[in-house]
Amino acid sequence: MSKAFTFAIKRIRFDENYHPSDSTRITTNFANLARGERRQENLRNALRMIDSRFNAQAHWDNPSGDRYSVELEIISVEMNLENDGNAFPAIEILKTNIVDRKTNRCIEGIVGNNFSSYVRDYDFSVLLLEHNKNQPRFSIPDDFGDLHGKLFQSFVSSDAYKQNFAKPPVICLSVSESKTYHRTGNQHPVLGFEYQPNESSLTESYFKKMGLQVRCFMPPNSVAPLTFYFFGDLLNDYSNLELVSTISTMETFQKIYRPEIYNANAAAGACYKPDLKNPDHSVTQIIYDREERSRLAIEQGKFAEECFVKPHRAVLEKWAANYAH
Repeated sequence: MSKAFTFAIKRIRFDENYHPSDSTRITTNFANLARGERRQENLRNALRMIDSRFNAQAHWDNPSGDRYSVELEIISVEMNLENDGNAFPAIEILKTNIVDRKTNRCIEGIVGNNFSSYVRDYDFSVLLLEHNKNQPRFSIPDDFGDLHGKLFQSFVSSDAYKQNFAKPPVICLSVSESKTYHRTGNQHPVLGFEYQPNESSLTESYFKKMGLQVRCFMPPNSVAPLTFYFFGDLLNDYSNLELVSTISTMETFQKIYRPEIYNANAAAGACYKPDLKNPDHSVTQIIYDREERSRLAIEQGKFAEECFVKPHRAVLEKWAANYAH
C-alpha cells in the first residue's frame, strides 16, 4: 500500500451515554438515535431490544432468556493522506461484543454490521447526481465506486485492521424495495432461510467493488430477510453467537428505521417484495427522522468532496491507478 496512506482506529462505546463526535456522519444509524430530547431513552430502548433479540435467538442453555448481553463499540477509521496531519473520517463500523453472564466471559462478536462512509455519500449523492443531471436516461459512470472499493479493501488488508480484529468484517443491510426475493430450500440454524433476489442492484455492484460477496437470509422469528455482505464463507467462518450478535443488532436498527419492512405484522412468504408503504406494521417507541437522513446525505457527500476528493484528487487518482489488492 502507498506510504501516502495510513489508517488510525478509534473506539468509543455505544451505550445510553453515547454522544456523536463532530466527525461522525449524522445520518449513521447509531448517531441518529443519539440526538434530541429523548436521546438517552432512545438509546436505552434500542439496546434493550438488541439484548432481547439476542437471547431469543441464542435460546440454547438459556432457559430464562437473560444469559447474554451485547456491548457495542463504534469503530471510527481515520485516513491520513500525504502526511499532512489532516485526518479524514473515512469509515465508521460497529463491533459487537457478547457478555455471557453464566460464565462471566466476554466473547468477541463481529466487526462491520453497520457501515458508514462519507466517500459513499459523495459517490451516490454528488457524483451520481452530477453524472445524470442532463442525461436523457439514468446511467452509471464506468468507474463508479472504484476509488471507494479500493480504499475499503486497503483498510481491511492494513496492519491497523489486522492488529485490532481477528476476522474479516460482515456488513448487514436492509433488503431493497426495487427487488423481489424468492425463498430457497437452504436453511441455516441461526441465519434462517436463504432468499435470492430476482436481479442485482447498484448497491450490490458497489459493495462488490469493495471485495464483498452478498447473500440474503431471514433469521428465525424475523419477518423479512436481511442482506449480508462479507468476505470468505459467511456460514462457516463465524460462530453461531457471532452471527446472532450481528442479527440482533442490525435487525433492531431496521425495526426502528424501516418498520414497514422489519416490524411488519406479517412475515415474508416464499416470494417477497419489500414495501416501505406497507401500512400493516408496528412502530417502535424510538424517535427517528427518515426525511432528515435523506437530506443530510447530500450535505455529507459535499463535505467529502470539499475536504477529501478535491484537495487530494491527484494523489487519489495516482494511488487508485496503481493499487493492486
